[in-house]
Amino acid sequence: MLENQKTSIQIKPHTGDVEKAVRGLGWEWCVEDGCANYVPGEAVVITEDEAEELLDAASSLYDMMVQSIPADLPDAFLKVLGIPENLWQLVRLSWNDDRQLHLYGRFDLAMTPDGPKMLEFNADTATSIPETAVVQWASLAAAGKNNALQYSGLYEALVEQLKVWRERNEDLAPALLVTYIGASAEDEANCSVIAQAANEAGFESHLCPIEEVSFTSEGEEKGVWAQVEPDQWRHFPFLFKLLPWEQIAWEEPELLQTLTLLSRSRTITIANPAYTLLFQSKGMLAWLWKAFPYHPLLLETDLEPLSGKYIKKPYFGREGQSVEVVDRGRVTKVQGEYDQQQQVYQRWCELPEDSRGYQYQAGVFWSGEGAAIGFRREKGIITNLSQFVPHLVEG
Repeated sequence: MLENQKTSIQIKPHTGDVEKAVRGLGWEWCVEDGCANYVPGEAVVITEDEAEELLDAASSLYDMMVQSIPADLPDAFLKVLGIPENLWQLVRLSWNDDRQLHLYGRFDLAMTPDGPKMLEFNADTATSIPETAVVQWASLAAAGKNNALQYSGLYEALVEQLKVWRERNEDLAPALLVTYIGASAEDEANCSVIAQAANEAGFESHLCPIEEVSFTSEGEEKGVWAQVEPDQWRHFPFLFKLLPWEQIAWEEPELLQTLTLLSRSRTITIANPAYTLLFQSKGMLAWLWKAFPYHPLLLETDLEPLSGKYIKKPYFGREGQSVEVVDRGRVTKVQGEYDQQQQVYQRWCELPEDSRGYQYQAGVFWSGEGAAIGFRREKGIITNLSQFVPHLVEG
Protein backbone atom coordinates (compact mmCIF):
# COMPACT_ATOMS: atom_id res chain seq x y z
CA MET A 1 0.00 0.00 0.00
CA LEU A 2 1.29 3.47 -0.85
CA GLU A 3 1.92 5.60 2.24
CA ASN A 4 -0.26 8.48 0.96
CA GLN A 5 -3.14 6.28 -0.15
CA LYS A 6 -6.26 7.02 1.90
CA THR A 7 -9.66 5.42 2.22
CA SER A 8 -12.63 7.78 2.30
CA ILE A 9 -15.26 7.00 4.89
CA GLN A 10 -19.00 7.64 4.79
CA ILE A 11 -20.70 9.50 7.63
CA LYS A 12 -24.45 9.90 8.17
CA PRO A 13 -26.40 12.07 10.63
CA HIS A 14 -27.41 9.97 13.60
CA THR A 15 -29.38 12.36 15.77
CA GLY A 16 -31.40 11.64 18.87
CA ASP A 17 -31.28 11.90 22.65
CA VAL A 18 -28.61 9.28 23.41
CA GLU A 19 -28.67 10.16 27.12
CA LYS A 20 -32.40 9.45 27.35
CA ALA A 21 -31.97 6.18 25.47
CA VAL A 22 -29.15 5.06 27.76
CA ARG A 23 -31.24 5.80 30.82
CA GLY A 24 -34.12 3.88 29.26
CA LEU A 25 -31.88 0.83 29.03
CA GLY A 26 -31.12 1.07 32.75
CA TRP A 27 -27.46 2.05 32.31
CA GLU A 28 -27.59 5.44 34.07
CA TRP A 29 -23.92 5.24 35.04
CA CYS A 30 -22.99 5.66 31.34
CA VAL A 31 -24.51 9.11 31.50
CA GLU A 32 -23.17 9.94 34.94
CA ASP A 33 -19.65 9.15 33.80
CA GLY A 34 -20.11 11.25 30.68
CA CYS A 35 -19.73 8.30 28.31
CA ALA A 36 -22.46 9.70 26.07
CA ASN A 37 -21.08 13.23 26.06
CA TYR A 38 -18.40 12.66 23.44
CA VAL A 39 -20.57 10.58 21.11
CA PRO A 40 -21.45 12.85 18.14
CA GLY A 41 -24.79 12.90 16.33
CA GLU A 42 -23.27 10.99 13.45
CA ALA A 43 -22.48 7.40 12.53
CA VAL A 44 -19.85 5.67 10.40
CA VAL A 45 -21.48 3.67 7.60
CA ILE A 46 -19.79 0.40 6.64
CA THR A 47 -20.92 -2.57 4.59
CA GLU A 48 -21.63 -5.98 6.03
CA ASP A 49 -18.59 -7.34 4.18
CA GLU A 50 -16.38 -4.67 5.77
CA ALA A 51 -17.79 -5.43 9.21
CA GLU A 52 -17.17 -9.17 8.80
CA GLU A 53 -13.66 -8.43 7.54
CA LEU A 54 -12.88 -6.41 10.68
CA LEU A 55 -14.20 -9.12 13.01
CA ASP A 56 -12.35 -11.85 11.09
CA ALA A 57 -9.16 -9.77 11.27
CA ALA A 58 -9.36 -9.66 15.08
CA SER A 59 -9.89 -13.42 15.30
CA SER A 60 -7.04 -14.14 12.86
CA LEU A 61 -4.60 -11.74 14.52
CA TYR A 62 -5.23 -13.26 17.92
CA ASP A 63 -4.57 -16.74 16.57
CA MET A 64 -1.38 -15.49 14.90
CA MET A 65 -0.07 -14.06 18.17
CA VAL A 66 -0.76 -17.31 20.01
CA GLN A 67 1.00 -19.29 17.26
CA SER A 68 4.04 -17.02 17.33
CA ILE A 69 4.75 -17.41 21.06
CA PRO A 70 7.41 -20.04 21.96
CA ALA A 71 5.88 -22.73 24.15
CA ASP A 72 8.48 -22.50 26.92
CA LEU A 73 8.60 -18.65 26.96
CA PRO A 74 12.43 -18.47 26.97
CA ASP A 75 14.16 -15.59 28.73
CA ALA A 76 15.35 -14.13 25.42
CA PHE A 77 11.77 -13.90 24.15
CA LEU A 78 10.52 -12.20 27.30
CA LYS A 79 13.37 -9.70 27.04
CA VAL A 80 12.52 -8.87 23.42
CA LEU A 81 8.98 -8.05 24.55
CA GLY A 82 10.23 -6.01 27.51
CA ILE A 83 8.39 -8.05 30.14
CA PRO A 84 9.57 -7.00 33.65
CA GLU A 85 11.63 -9.83 35.14
CA ASN A 86 9.62 -9.98 38.37
CA LEU A 87 6.59 -10.90 36.21
CA TRP A 88 8.23 -13.79 34.37
CA GLN A 89 7.14 -16.45 36.87
CA LEU A 90 3.47 -15.40 36.82
CA VAL A 91 3.46 -14.94 33.03
CA ARG A 92 4.74 -18.49 32.57
CA LEU A 93 2.41 -19.88 35.22
CA SER A 94 -0.66 -18.32 33.62
CA TRP A 95 0.41 -19.21 30.05
CA ASN A 96 0.79 -22.90 30.90
CA ASP A 97 -2.54 -23.19 32.75
CA ASP A 98 -5.65 -23.48 30.56
CA ARG A 99 -7.79 -22.40 33.49
CA GLN A 100 -6.34 -18.88 33.18
CA LEU A 101 -8.57 -17.22 30.59
CA HIS A 102 -8.09 -14.08 28.52
CA LEU A 103 -11.50 -12.44 28.82
CA TYR A 104 -11.23 -9.68 26.25
CA GLY A 105 -9.01 -7.17 24.45
CA ARG A 106 -9.34 -4.50 21.76
CA PHE A 107 -7.54 -4.41 18.44
CA ASP A 108 -6.95 -0.98 16.95
CA LEU A 109 -7.15 -1.41 13.18
CA ALA A 110 -6.85 0.83 10.13
CA MET A 111 -9.24 0.26 7.26
CA THR A 112 -7.17 0.59 4.08
CA PRO A 113 -7.65 -0.09 0.34
CA ASP A 114 -5.77 -3.36 1.00
CA GLY A 115 -7.99 -4.41 3.91
CA PRO A 116 -7.60 -4.03 7.70
CA LYS A 117 -4.14 -3.42 9.14
CA MET A 118 -3.18 -3.97 12.78
CA LEU A 119 -1.97 -0.85 14.58
CA GLU A 120 -1.80 -2.44 18.05
CA PHE A 121 -3.63 -4.69 20.52
CA ASN A 122 -4.88 -3.41 23.86
CA ALA A 123 -4.82 -6.85 25.45
CA ASP A 124 -4.61 -6.22 29.19
CA THR A 125 -6.76 -3.27 30.27
CA ALA A 126 -8.70 -2.15 27.20
CA THR A 127 -11.41 0.44 27.82
CA SER A 128 -14.26 1.87 25.64
CA ILE A 129 -16.38 -1.06 26.85
CA PRO A 130 -19.54 0.93 27.75
CA GLU A 131 -19.36 2.99 24.57
CA THR A 132 -19.00 -0.08 22.38
CA ALA A 133 -21.42 -2.37 24.22
CA VAL A 134 -24.10 0.07 25.37
CA VAL A 135 -23.88 3.68 24.18
CA GLN A 136 -23.63 3.05 20.44
CA TRP A 137 -26.44 0.50 20.70
CA ALA A 138 -28.56 3.09 22.52
CA SER A 139 -27.73 5.57 19.76
CA LEU A 140 -29.73 3.42 17.35
CA ALA A 141 -32.81 3.67 19.53
CA ALA A 142 -32.26 7.41 20.00
CA ALA A 143 -32.15 7.87 16.22
CA GLY A 144 -35.28 5.75 15.69
CA LYS A 145 -33.28 3.00 13.95
CA ASN A 146 -34.13 0.04 16.14
CA ASN A 147 -33.96 -2.37 13.21
CA ALA A 148 -30.63 -1.12 11.89
CA LEU A 149 -27.71 -3.54 11.82
CA GLN A 150 -24.77 -2.87 14.14
CA TYR A 151 -21.93 -5.07 15.35
CA SER A 152 -22.06 -4.17 19.04
CA GLY A 153 -22.25 -7.62 20.65
CA LEU A 154 -19.48 -7.10 23.18
CA TYR A 155 -21.67 -7.54 26.25
CA GLU A 156 -23.00 -10.90 25.06
CA ALA A 157 -19.47 -12.08 24.22
CA LEU A 158 -18.25 -11.08 27.68
CA VAL A 159 -21.03 -13.09 29.30
CA GLU A 160 -19.97 -16.18 27.33
CA GLN A 161 -16.26 -15.73 28.14
CA LEU A 162 -17.04 -15.25 31.81
CA LYS A 163 -19.08 -18.48 31.76
CA VAL A 164 -16.06 -20.31 30.30
CA TRP A 165 -13.77 -18.83 32.99
CA ARG A 166 -16.14 -19.96 35.75
CA GLU A 167 -16.55 -23.44 34.28
CA ARG A 168 -12.80 -23.97 33.91
CA ASN A 169 -12.37 -23.18 37.61
CA GLU A 170 -15.21 -25.16 39.15
CA ASP A 171 -13.06 -25.94 42.19
CA LEU A 172 -13.31 -22.27 43.19
CA ALA A 173 -16.39 -20.55 44.59
CA PRO A 174 -17.89 -18.30 41.87
CA ALA A 175 -17.27 -15.05 43.73
CA LEU A 176 -15.67 -12.37 41.52
CA LEU A 177 -14.09 -9.16 42.73
CA VAL A 178 -14.01 -6.51 39.99
CA THR A 179 -11.47 -3.78 40.74
CA TYR A 180 -10.34 -0.48 39.28
CA ILE A 181 -8.22 2.53 40.26
CA GLY A 182 -10.50 4.53 42.52
CA ALA A 183 -9.63 7.92 41.07
CA SER A 184 -10.85 6.94 37.60
CA ALA A 185 -14.58 7.25 36.94
CA GLU A 186 -13.91 5.95 33.41
CA ASP A 187 -12.38 2.74 34.77
CA GLU A 188 -15.29 2.30 37.18
CA ALA A 189 -17.74 2.58 34.27
CA ASN A 190 -15.84 -0.04 32.26
CA CYS A 191 -15.74 -2.37 35.27
CA SER A 192 -19.47 -1.91 35.86
CA VAL A 193 -20.12 -3.62 32.52
CA ILE A 194 -17.79 -6.48 33.48
CA ALA A 195 -19.54 -6.88 36.84
CA GLN A 196 -23.01 -6.95 35.31
CA ALA A 197 -21.93 -9.45 32.65
CA ALA A 198 -20.35 -11.59 35.38
CA ASN A 199 -23.62 -11.73 37.32
CA GLU A 200 -25.37 -12.93 34.18
CA ALA A 201 -22.64 -15.57 33.74
CA GLY A 202 -23.30 -17.07 37.17
CA PHE A 203 -20.88 -15.15 39.37
CA GLU A 204 -21.62 -13.20 42.51
CA SER A 205 -19.66 -10.07 41.65
CA HIS A 206 -18.60 -7.14 43.77
CA LEU A 207 -17.22 -3.88 42.38
CA CYS A 208 -14.76 -1.72 44.33
CA PRO A 209 -11.56 0.36 44.03
CA ILE A 210 -8.42 -1.75 44.23
CA GLU A 211 -7.15 0.54 46.99
CA GLU A 212 -9.84 -0.93 49.27
CA VAL A 213 -8.83 -4.56 48.67
CA SER A 214 -6.82 -6.67 51.13
CA PHE A 215 -4.23 -9.07 49.68
CA THR A 216 -2.75 -11.64 52.09
CA SER A 217 -0.38 -14.44 51.07
CA GLU A 218 -0.25 -16.47 54.29
CA GLY A 219 -2.10 -17.43 57.45
CA GLU A 220 -5.79 -18.06 58.00
CA GLU A 221 -6.72 -14.89 56.11
CA LYS A 222 -4.79 -15.97 52.99
CA GLY A 223 -6.39 -14.65 49.81
CA VAL A 224 -8.13 -11.59 48.38
CA TRP A 225 -10.68 -9.86 50.58
CA ALA A 226 -13.06 -6.91 50.18
CA GLN A 227 -15.64 -5.28 52.41
CA VAL A 228 -19.07 -5.97 50.91
CA GLU A 229 -21.15 -4.59 53.82
CA PRO A 230 -20.30 -2.16 56.65
CA ASP A 231 -19.29 -5.02 58.98
CA GLN A 232 -18.75 -7.83 56.48
CA TRP A 233 -15.62 -8.83 54.56
CA ARG A 234 -15.69 -11.52 51.88
CA HIS A 235 -13.06 -13.77 50.33
CA PHE A 236 -12.92 -13.73 46.49
CA PRO A 237 -11.23 -16.54 44.51
CA PHE A 238 -11.81 -14.72 41.18
CA LEU A 239 -10.21 -11.32 40.59
CA PHE A 240 -10.62 -8.90 37.68
CA LYS A 241 -8.25 -5.95 37.79
CA LEU A 242 -8.29 -2.94 35.50
CA LEU A 243 -4.75 -2.14 36.58
CA PRO A 244 -1.93 -2.70 34.06
CA TRP A 245 0.38 -5.62 34.79
CA GLU A 246 3.51 -3.61 34.00
CA GLN A 247 2.39 -0.93 36.47
CA ILE A 248 1.99 -3.57 39.19
CA ALA A 249 5.44 -4.98 38.36
CA TRP A 250 7.18 -1.58 38.39
CA GLU A 251 5.31 0.23 41.17
CA GLU A 252 3.87 -2.53 43.40
CA PRO A 253 6.44 -5.37 43.50
CA GLU A 254 5.22 -6.62 46.90
CA LEU A 255 1.66 -6.87 45.56
CA LEU A 256 2.98 -8.76 42.53
CA GLN A 257 4.81 -11.22 44.79
CA THR A 258 1.60 -11.80 46.75
CA LEU A 259 -0.45 -12.32 43.59
CA THR A 260 2.15 -14.81 42.33
CA LEU A 261 2.03 -16.80 45.56
CA LEU A 262 -1.78 -16.79 45.62
CA SER A 263 -1.91 -17.91 41.99
CA ARG A 264 0.57 -20.74 42.56
CA SER A 265 -1.51 -22.05 45.45
CA ARG A 266 -4.79 -21.83 43.46
CA THR A 267 -6.15 -19.35 45.98
CA ILE A 268 -7.05 -16.92 43.19
CA THR A 269 -7.40 -16.80 39.43
CA ILE A 270 -6.91 -13.43 37.75
CA ALA A 271 -8.26 -11.81 34.58
CA ASN A 272 -6.90 -10.63 32.41
CA PRO A 273 -4.08 -13.09 33.21
CA ALA A 274 -0.44 -12.04 33.35
CA TYR A 275 0.35 -13.59 29.95
CA THR A 276 -1.80 -10.93 28.26
CA LEU A 277 1.16 -8.57 28.75
CA LEU A 278 2.88 -10.56 25.97
CA PHE A 279 0.16 -9.36 23.61
CA GLN A 280 0.02 -5.87 25.14
CA SER A 281 3.71 -5.18 24.55
CA LYS A 282 4.35 -3.21 21.35
CA GLY A 283 7.39 -5.46 20.99
CA MET A 284 4.87 -8.10 19.86
CA LEU A 285 4.27 -6.01 16.72
CA ALA A 286 7.90 -6.52 15.66
CA TRP A 287 7.83 -10.17 16.75
CA LEU A 288 4.70 -10.79 14.67
CA TRP A 289 6.23 -9.18 11.58
CA LYS A 290 9.21 -11.55 11.82
CA ALA A 291 6.92 -14.55 12.36
CA PHE A 292 4.54 -13.58 9.52
CA PRO A 293 6.49 -11.25 7.19
CA TYR A 294 4.35 -9.29 4.74
CA HIS A 295 1.14 -10.77 6.09
CA PRO A 296 -1.75 -8.68 4.72
CA LEU A 297 -3.06 -7.85 8.22
CA LEU A 298 0.30 -6.52 9.45
CA LEU A 299 2.34 -3.36 9.04
CA GLU A 300 6.12 -3.59 8.85
CA THR A 301 7.47 -3.13 12.39
CA ASP A 302 11.03 -3.35 13.71
CA LEU A 303 13.11 -2.64 16.80
CA GLU A 304 15.21 -0.23 14.70
CA PRO A 305 14.11 2.89 12.78
CA LEU A 306 12.63 2.30 9.32
CA SER A 307 13.15 4.23 6.12
CA GLY A 308 10.42 6.55 4.89
CA LYS A 309 7.51 7.53 7.11
CA TYR A 310 6.97 5.60 10.32
CA ILE A 311 5.59 5.92 13.83
CA LYS A 312 7.69 5.37 16.94
CA LYS A 313 5.81 3.81 19.85
CA PRO A 314 6.75 3.05 23.48
CA TYR A 315 6.34 -0.62 24.43
CA PHE A 316 3.73 0.00 27.09
CA GLY A 317 2.48 3.42 26.11
CA ARG A 318 -1.22 4.17 26.40
CA GLU A 319 -3.75 6.67 25.10
CA GLY A 320 -1.47 7.85 22.28
CA GLN A 321 1.07 9.34 24.69
CA SER A 322 4.78 9.64 23.80
CA VAL A 323 4.38 8.52 20.18
CA GLU A 324 6.38 10.16 17.42
CA VAL A 325 5.54 10.36 13.71
CA VAL A 326 8.78 10.56 11.71
CA ASP A 327 8.55 11.59 8.06
CA ARG A 328 11.99 11.84 6.42
CA GLY A 329 13.48 13.75 9.31
CA ARG A 330 10.38 15.73 10.30
CA VAL A 331 9.11 14.67 13.72
CA THR A 332 5.64 15.21 15.18
CA LYS A 333 5.44 14.15 18.82
CA VAL A 334 2.59 13.63 21.26
CA GLN A 335 3.72 14.52 24.77
CA GLY A 336 3.43 11.84 27.42
CA GLU A 337 4.95 9.96 30.31
CA TYR A 338 6.40 7.00 28.40
CA ASP A 339 9.45 8.56 26.74
CA GLN A 340 11.97 6.39 28.61
CA GLN A 341 10.48 3.04 27.59
CA GLN A 342 11.76 0.70 24.90
CA GLN A 343 10.49 1.68 21.46
CA VAL A 344 9.26 -0.02 18.29
CA TYR A 345 9.09 1.47 14.81
CA GLN A 346 6.00 0.78 12.72
CA ARG A 347 5.38 1.66 9.07
CA TRP A 348 3.03 4.64 8.81
CA CYS A 349 -0.50 3.85 7.68
CA GLU A 350 -3.09 6.41 6.62
CA LEU A 351 -6.43 6.14 8.42
CA PRO A 352 -9.73 6.57 6.56
CA GLU A 353 -10.78 10.21 6.34
CA ASP A 354 -14.09 12.03 5.94
CA SER A 355 -14.74 15.21 3.96
CA ARG A 356 -13.95 17.41 6.99
CA GLY A 357 -10.52 15.95 7.68
CA TYR A 358 -11.44 13.64 10.57
CA GLN A 359 -9.51 10.37 10.55
CA TYR A 360 -11.13 7.16 11.81
CA GLN A 361 -9.63 4.21 13.69
CA ALA A 362 -11.60 1.01 14.11
CA GLY A 363 -11.60 -0.54 17.57
CA VAL A 364 -12.48 -4.23 17.26
CA PHE A 365 -13.05 -6.09 20.50
CA TRP A 366 -11.93 -9.69 20.81
CA SER A 367 -13.66 -11.85 23.42
CA GLY A 368 -13.07 -15.44 22.40
CA GLU A 369 -13.38 -14.16 18.82
CA GLY A 370 -13.97 -10.86 17.05
CA ALA A 371 -17.07 -9.56 18.82
CA ALA A 372 -17.79 -5.85 18.35
CA ILE A 373 -16.78 -2.76 16.42
CA GLY A 374 -16.51 0.90 17.38
CA PHE A 375 -14.75 3.91 15.88
CA ARG A 376 -12.67 6.76 17.31
CA ARG A 377 -11.98 9.88 15.29
CA GLU A 378 -9.56 12.78 15.48
CA LYS A 379 -7.77 15.32 13.32
CA GLY A 380 -4.41 13.82 14.22
CA ILE A 381 -3.23 11.06 16.57
CA ILE A 382 -6.07 9.13 18.22
CA THR A 383 -6.06 9.54 22.02
CA ASN A 384 -8.39 8.74 24.92
CA LEU A 385 -10.03 12.16 24.38
CA SER A 386 -10.92 11.45 20.75
CA GLN A 387 -14.61 11.16 19.91
CA PHE A 388 -16.28 7.76 19.90
CA VAL A 389 -18.45 7.37 16.79
CA PRO A 390 -21.24 4.74 16.52
CA HIS A 391 -21.53 2.72 13.32
CA LEU A 392 -24.26 1.47 11.01
CA VAL A 393 -24.03 -1.51 8.68
CA GLU A 394 -25.69 -0.93 5.33
CA GLY A 395 -25.43 -2.56 1.91
